[in-house]
Amino acid sequence: LAGCGVFDGSEIHEASAALVHLSRGGAEVKIFAPNIEQRDVVNHLKGSPTEEKRNVLVESARLARGNIQDLAELKAGEFDAVIFPGGFGVAKNLCSWAVDGKNCTVNEHVNSTLQAFHSAKKPIGLCCISPVLAAKVFPGCEVTVGQDKNVDGRFPDAETASAIAELGCKHICKNVNESHVDKANKIVTTCAFMCKAPLHEIFDGIGTMVQEVLKLA
Repeated sequence: LAGCGVFDGSEIHEASAALVHLSRGGAEVKIFAPNIEQRDVVNHLKGSPTEEKRNVLVESARLARGNIQDLAELKAGEFDAVIFPGGFGVAKNLCSWAVDGKNCTVNEHVNSTLQAFHSAKKPIGLCCISPVLAAKVFPGCEVTVGQDKNVDGRFPDAETASAIAELGCKHICKNVNESHVDKANKIVTTCAFMCKAPLHEIFDGIGTMVQEVLKLA
């Protein structure tokens, strides 16, 4: 997780949807977040930043109902797969994409986690903006963040697809209720809230991602 709340942390509905689908799939889940300060804290009612300081692990504990560990403690050998929900916290706290785009840096523990699962040929699931983590860490991989054009005004962040391509990765256009499986890299992605869609469609799309991750695991 990357905090709690779409504008400065993990997208709550995406995190919840992933957990529901994992539960339905019979998976045993443990939750992690980096023990770092948030890049910023946003008043979600006003949509504007505040002067507050908050910790990513502490805020993520809200979503985990307190049952969470420091990402630095994650040992890939103890797990079959890893999943990253989206939200601006991914682009602000897990990496610097929100500020630096394709020239971003990735948090050391996020990077080492991704590398460990990839090296062990274990599946990685990502939704919303989090596929940019894979695009940055694994040049040449295939991911989706939805569409590469703002189709019917539903994909306002379609330029993200171009940035992914500039990193040497292949962007695959998918609808909100679909996911893409990069079989060679065992990376499964879906666009979630990168698409302006009804909540149930986003929930279902995340379900396809989780199902594919569990199949690969």
